[in-house]
Amino acid sequence: MSARHLAFIGLGSMGAGMAHRLLDAGFELTVHNRTATKAGPLVDAGAHRAETPGDAARGRSVVVLSLGDEAAVERILFGEVVPVLEAGNVVVDTSTVSPSYARHAAARLAARGLRRVEACVIGNPLQARQGALRVFVSGDDPDIERVRNVLDAIGSEVIAQGGPGGAATVKIIFNMLLGAQVASLAEAVGYGVEAGLDRDALLSAVASSGFSSMVMRFRAELMRKESYEPAFFRASLMEKDLTLAHTDAHSFGVALPVLDAVRERFAAVVAAGDGDKDASVVIDHRPAGIHPPH
Repeated sequence: MSARHLAFIGLGSMGAGMAHRLLDAGFELTVHNRTATKAGPLVDAGAHRAETPGDAARGRSVVVLSLGDEAAVERILFGEVVPVLEAGNVVVDTSTVSPSYARHAAARLAARGLRRVEACVIGNPLQARQGALRVFVSGDDPDIERVRNVLDAIGSEVIAQGGPGGAATVKIIFNMLLGAQVASLAEAVGYGVEAGLDRDALLSAVASSGFSSMVMRFRAELMRKESYEPAFFRASLMEKDLTLAHTDAHSFGVALPVLDAVRERFAAVVAAGDGDKDASVVIDHRPAGIHPPH
C-alpha cells in the first residue's frame, strides 16, 4: 500500500483540521472517529470512512492518531489498531500523552516490530486546516524521514526533539504556558470588572497592549464574544494536560506552584460542567473561597 494512503483515527477539532489538510495535500485517507458524523465532511471531501479503528488501519503502512488522552490511545491503538498492523508499519501519534507513556508506548510498539513517531502539534484548529502547525517530533531518524511528507503537510515547521518522550515534554510545557496565560487573563479581567471597569474595553485594551501575545489576543476575543463552543481547546483537555505536567515534573522533584494553582482553576471549570467548552470559559468561573475584604 502506498505511503500516501494513510489511516487517520480521531477527528476532533485538531484531528479533523489535520485530516483535511492531508487531503488537500494529495494524500488518500481512510478515516475513523468514535462519533461517526464527524467523519462526514471528510468523506464528502474524498476520504474513505471506516467503521472501526482496525478497519481504518488494516493494510495501511502509516497510521496517524489524534486522540484525547492516554486511555483512548491505549484502547484504540493497542486494543484495535496494533493487531492489524504489519511489522515495519509506522504510527504517527499526535495525541497529547505523558512523556512516560510516550516512552512506554514506543517500547511496546517496537517489541511488535512497529515504529512510533511522536508528533506533538502546537497551534489551533484553523492552523491545522492550513498546514500551519509547529510539529515537534521524537523517534528514530529513519522513521521520521519515512513520514516526512506527512509532517511537512500538516506543519509549517518540524522540530526534532530526540528520543521518545521529548516531544511530549515540549507539548505539555507549551500547554502549561497556555493555561497560565488564559487563567491570568481571566483573573485580571475579573478583578477589573469588580473594580468597576468595562469588561469588553478591558479585554480589548489588554489584547492590544505590549503585554499581549498571539495566544492572549485570540483568547481575549473569545472571552469578549463569550464564544466558547465549538471549543478550540477544551477546558477538560487543559486540565488533563496540566495534570500530566504536574505528575511528570514531580517525578523529577520539580515543584510547580503556579501551575498547581492554574490546574485547580481548570479542575473547577470541569467540575462545574463546562469541560467541553473552550478553556477561555474560565473567565466566567470565579475562584471558590474568595470574598471581598472587610
